Amino acid sequence: MTRKVRPATPGTQTADDIAAMIRVDHAGEYGAVRIYEGQLAVLGGKPAGDSIRRMAAEEQRHLNTFDRLVNERRVRPTALEPVWRVAGFALGAATALMGEKAAMACTAAVEEVIDEHYAGQIEKLGDGDPELKSTVADFRADEIAHRDEALARGAEQAPGYRLLSETIKAGCRFAIALSTRL
Repeated sequence: MTRKVRPATPGTQTADDIAAMIRVDHAGEYGAVRIYEGQLAVLGGKPAGDSIRRMAAEEQRHLNTFDRLVNERRVRPTALEPVWRVAGFALGAATALMGEKAAMACTAAVEEVIDEHYAGQIEKLGDGDPELKSTVADFRADEIAHRDEALARGAEQAPGYRLLSETIKAGCRFAIALSTRL
């Protein structure tokens, strides 16, 4: 007779589950900072530059918080940081080279996936780790605001928007899956 494994109820995460959440969020915020650095390298002097700089500063605040959590909770960072360093910058610069609307399409796509990701973490955390849940909820609100701003700045008018957006979303989901484990 085999025993059925029941899914964990909200708030019953193990230390490994929490470490994986912190690891992937740390990696994601690092990637976001690098995307914005790539965009700024191309669009820093353009009208979108001020908006990108502000969003980048918020992502840097998120990264600083996850840097602290990685150290305080002794979480192993992702082994893929060198990949995300290059990939994030390249994605930001490439979409910026396609134009301001394409850079905004990149932001909208990334932030949509992160909104979904953070919403899932908030649900899984339940009452199990109030500090982490509060942090993720706060950062989720910023990510939603970034997505909304990118949409307001014309993301959907980027050439090939649907293909660009879906490709970036797929890449983000893949990066989340990898960084959770590695």
